[in-house]
Formats: sequence, C-alpha cells, structure tokens
Amino acid sequence: MQKYYLAVDIGASSGRHMLGYISNDKMELKEVYRFANDFVNQDGHMCWDVKKLFKEIINGIKKCKELGMIPSYMGIDTWGVDYVLLDENDNILGNSYAYRDSRTYGMDEKVYETISKEELYEHTGIQKQIFNTIYQLMAVKEQTPQDMERAKSMLMIPDYFHFLLTGVKKMEYTNATTGQLVNAKTNDWDYELIEKLGYKKDLFIPLSMAGEIVGDFTQEIQNEVGFNCKVILPATHDTASAVLAVPADSDNVVYISSGTWSLMGTELKEANCSTESMSANFANEGGYEHRFRYLKNIMGLWMIQSVKKEFTHDISFAELCEKASQENIQSVVDCNDEIFLAPESMIQAVKEYCLRNGQDIPDSEGEIAAVIYNSLAKCYGETIKLMEKILGQSYDTIHVVGGGSNAEYLNELTAKYTKKEVLAGPSEATAIGNLMVQMLANGEFKNLKEARNIVKQSFEIKRYTI
Repeated sequence: MQKYYLAVDIGASSGRHMLGYISNDKMELKEVYRFANDFVNQDGHMCWDVKKLFKEIINGIKKCKELGMIPSYMGIDTWGVDYVLLDENDNILGNSYAYRDSRTYGMDEKVYETISKEELYEHTGIQKQIFNTIYQLMAVKEQTPQDMERAKSMLMIPDYFHFLLTGVKKMEYTNATTGQLVNAKTNDWDYELIEKLGYKKDLFIPLSMAGEIVGDFTQEIQNEVGFNCKVILPATHDTASAVLAVPADSDNVVYISSGTWSLMGTELKEANCSTESMSANFANEGGYEHRFRYLKNIMGLWMIQSVKKEFTHDISFAELCEKASQENIQSVVDCNDEIFLAPESMIQAVKEYCLRNGQDIPDSEGEIAAVIYNSLAKCYGETIKLMEKILGQSYDTIHVVGGGSNAEYLNELTAKYTKKEVLAGPSEATAIGNLMVQMLANGEFKNLKEARNIVKQSFEIKRYTI
C-alpha cells in the first residue's frame, strides 16, 4: 500500500494541504486543499483568526479521506514569532496577535532597560525585529498584565494546532528560536534572560526537535475526520522547512527562501554572534538537527502582494513580472524600511519613498512592480556581499526556493545584482521540507543529504546566469 504524508503549510496570505509520497525513487506531491488567510481586526489590533484556521486544517484533512488518500503521518508549519497564551482550561487569553500589529512599538526600549541590545544578540544571535516574541511578550506585560498573570502555558501557532489535534503540548525548536528567547549556545530557552525580563518561566516548556512524534489524533478529531493519523513535528517554522528543501549537494550554499518574506542566508554549524554580525542585523535561527540558518530578513514579496491587492482589476503575478520587465524606471527603495511593514497603501508608500529621495515616481502597474523587483534584487546583492565579508566566505550560486522561484524577472535581476548563478526551485519548498522531516522520521531516507538528493531529482530547477 502507498504510504502518504500530509504537510499543512500555512502562510500569512494562504494555507495549503500537500500530500507527499515516494514513487519510483522520486517524491510526488498532490495539493488537496487550499484556503485563504489574512489578518482580522480585533479591538483595533491586527490578529489571526485561529479558530477559522483550525477549521480549515480539519477541512483539508477531511478532503484527504474524500480522495481516498489517507495520510499515515502529518505535520503543520507556519510563520514564526507568533504565539498563544493559554489559561488553566487551555483557552486562549486575550487576542491571537499578528506580528504586523503595532502594539510592540517601543517595547524594544523596555527590553533594553533589562538587557542591552548587544548582550541580547550575544545570548540569542537573533536579528532585531520589533515583532519578535520577546517584544510581543513585553507588550503583554506592559499593556495587558492580567493575561501574563493568568497564563499557564504558551504555544507557538503551529504547536497550538498540533495540540488541538492530539491533546499533547510540544514546543518545536526551529520556530521557538525566531522569538529571540532561545540561547544560541545551549539551543534551549534562555531561562536566565526570561526571568530577568519578568516573563513566567513555567510558560516555556522544554523544546522538542523536528522529527519527534507529537501523538495520534484525539478520539474527537478521529470521529470528525474519519480516521487516525500520527502527528510528527516538522520544522514548524516555514523558513526552516523551506531551507531543508534546498536541493544542494553541499552545505556551503546561499539560499533565498522567497515568499511573503525573503530570507537570504546560508547554513552554519555554529552560530555567529559577533558584533559585526549584529550590526549587519543577521539572524542565527535554529534549523534541522541544530544547524543554524544564518540569514537576513528582507521584506520580500509582501510588497508585490500588497500592491496587487490595490489594483482595480485582477492581474496575475506572472503578468506583473512581464509588465515590470518592459519598464526602464531606475528608482529603487529600501525594502527593509519600516514604512513598508504594514502601510495602509503600499503603492502610496513606494511613491512617497521615491519622492522623498528625489527619484522618479512610478505611475503605472509595470513601473511600480519594476521598482519593487529591482529593489529586492539590489537588496539581495548588498546582503550577499555583506555575508561574504562577515563569514570570510565566497559563494558562486544562489538557490531560490519557494513561491518567488516562479518570478522569472526577479530571478534574472537577482543574477544581475548579485553577479551569481541563480538556481530557482522547487516552488513548494516549505511543504516539501515539512514532508522530508516526516519521511526522515519514518526511515524513508537515510539522512538529510539523501533526502535533498531526492528533491533535486524530483522537481524542476531553472538556471539563471549573469
């Protein structure tokens, strides 16, 4: 009988259920369900509708049964840093805040009253992002202290969904590291830091590694979906899963996990918590088997996704790429400027940046897209130069994985600005990485190297040169 594995991959704009299986020494994928995701406004805050998301997770699991492709194993990955606080009855306290919510503004200074920015980086190796869990929890402590007081446990978003499926609470390592509260040397919660900041130590349950069994579906879930399934922890942070699927023969490669965010980096055996690395705002996020994802967060396709929503008619990303490639506008913006994090109008934010910096103001759809794509590629070029300098390393090739690997014009620009060969694909890297961990845990592959080799043989990789 064919053995099926299910990856539930939920991003900031959509989620999907991908069944994976091995056939003729290749990994095969089948998308069985897709659903929308977006922020909701609750009490004036940007939040996630976790009830709706869990309902969609169940809907997709049911779809597998309808198709007669029942998975034996499954796992869920999402974006990082966001969490839920649970009371003594495991009900969510307060809102399920989204990382783009503005409540964390100023919370960095509150944290630095206890620990300096330099010492914090030395402890955790994580780049400063105002939405990191460390600042979100400070917002709880300062703004809704009653929630911190009543909280009995904390789970990152994918861990919470695994708990709803199994009744078992586990905190997976890769996602936990994104919050800036895990020690880069011990690979465990930095309990000394947690206590100094006044966060309740008991909230932070021991970390579990990707590949560990969470448990079977509860009887209630089995009754609802019509079958049992074993839940295995994937690398629950979507970027950690995507990096697993980089189809490289060597560990010494550069990747761009290109989606709502662009995460550009390499894999290291040990974290680089140097002052130089901190100044350049690189992160040492946790990876599979305690590798470190040494990377920089770049605003990514969020910008193009946002402007696409503002256009008055429906246009595909491929059409936007094509229009952008025909424009000659030279203007570029700093993709990492905070004005692009959550503007009311991304188009207006791009125009205002260009005006403020004395550049030509984009007008047409093609020009706006061209400015964004060129700005992203320019940022990639600057990032790889900086990374090579800090690490004393030279790279020839960049692997682009995730949805952005389909953006041909952006891939061409990436080769141009970085002066490196670009290998694009697979586009479903996050789901593939999720499935790889489940399959590794079940003995389908001997090790990560063999799994990556299967990915290389199974999916199309496009090559772009200077």
